[in-house]
Amino acid sequence: MIQGTTSDAGKSTVVAGLCRLLARAGVRVAPFKPQNMALNSAVTADGGEIGRAQALQAQAAGLAPHTDMNPVLLKPSSDTGAQIIIHGRARLDLDARAYHAYKPVAMQAVLASHRRLREGYDVVLVEGAGSPAEVNLRERDIANMGFAEAVDCPVVLVADIDRGGVFAHLVGTLDCLSASERARVKGFIINRFRGDIGLLEPGLDWLRARTGKPVLGVLPYLHGLHLDAEDAVAATQSAKDEGAPRLRVIVPVLPRISNHTDFDALRAHPRVDLRWIGPGMPIPPADLIVLPGSKSVRADLAFLRQQGWDRALLRHLRYGGKVVGICGGMQMLGRRIEDPDGREGAPGGSDGLGLLDFATVLAADKQLRQARGTLALPQADASVAGYEIHLGVTEGPALARPALRLDDGRADGALSDDGQVLATYLHGLFDHPAGCAALLRWAGLDGADGVDLAALREASLERLADTMAAHLDLSALLAPLRPAAS
Repeated sequence: MIQGTTSDAGKSTVVAGLCRLLARAGVRVAPFKPQNMALNSAVTADGGEIGRAQALQAQAAGLAPHTDMNPVLLKPSSDTGAQIIIHGRARLDLDARAYHAYKPVAMQAVLASHRRLREGYDVVLVEGAGSPAEVNLRERDIANMGFAEAVDCPVVLVADIDRGGVFAHLVGTLDCLSASERARVKGFIINRFRGDIGLLEPGLDWLRARTGKPVLGVLPYLHGLHLDAEDAVAATQSAKDEGAPRLRVIVPVLPRISNHTDFDALRAHPRVDLRWIGPGMPIPPADLIVLPGSKSVRADLAFLRQQGWDRALLRHLRYGGKVVGICGGMQMLGRRIEDPDGREGAPGGSDGLGLLDFATVLAADKQLRQARGTLALPQADASVAGYEIHLGVTEGPALARPALRLDDGRADGALSDDGQVLATYLHGLFDHPAGCAALLRWAGLDGADGVDLAALREASLERLADTMAAHLDLSALLAPLRPAAS
């Protein structure tokens, strides 16, 4: 099990790299995260929903993603409440205190999934969540040491040296653990190091002497990896060709933004200048504004209006700009959003932005499916592929002019009569090279190819695995595994 001293220490990345290394060696390896809290999710081969990090790790292992790889997924709908997804299906909505009481039930789902993976694979690589040093959450813990103790799993701690305080993180984390939990920790990985390793060695010697545990490797800071983020909005993007015409794309960062990995292909595109616009920031002149998915559509729409971004959106359209709404962003573009049962907050309804003539009702059953099709843009018969994750059922005259025609015979989304506004339920809209290129042309960027995000992801996994092979003591790290991995 790979645990971290903090959130975003690199647990997901380390597990992905190890999955690729073991898969290269012919080991049947599967990733596993008992409990994940994230608004970035993926649709699995068995028609469920898991965290995107586990879908990426499955790809690293050469597997199709499966709900057993992330049996408990929490999708926050407020600061204190979340939708609880068990084995890929939304079960109920709970606040933090109620979920704490529910954890023994969730643990049974965790153990059942882990048992099935252990029976089907040589090695199961487990990813923790947050930090095991959160002593207030130790009781009924299913995400870190509570799980490791339940299944007798060895643990490696990962710490991020780039944020500073790495030795305090590691020693302090150990000090917060019980004696049996400390004994379970077999060593450390220090992540995101840049500089002269010789200057770090005295600290590593001190750490070994202070804790009696080995440092299993120091991983360098890897720039330019194209790997799916678990939750946090990525702040960096690829280097751009400053001499070439570029498309200016704006994405408002809503409080409950979901599946912002929809924009990874645009962030990686050499001729796209993508900017996240956060609270208190005005929307600058742009060619394309994309309203992203949301876990709390009505609340995020109210936030958008509070920021004045609705007025900026109308001004953008008056000057000929283009707008795309994806999933929750699509619902915002319509006339009305109704939530009669309080699926995403207090029951009620909200007026939409009124840019497309349809209305949405949030229903009990979440739509989960992978989808392929073609864009219905004029002079653009381009392929797209992605997935749907939404509660909403949308109806209205605007749907008579769909944005996509899917291979299963369904039409999806809408395109405004003037061709300026496109709405779709399809996440991953920009991921397919042909579809990405067609959308960029529609938005005003001529002569640009699309980015092959799948190829970039594969290249990143290979580079990650090569780096880990060069900088980790793999024989010591993999010693606790079954003989098949040795």
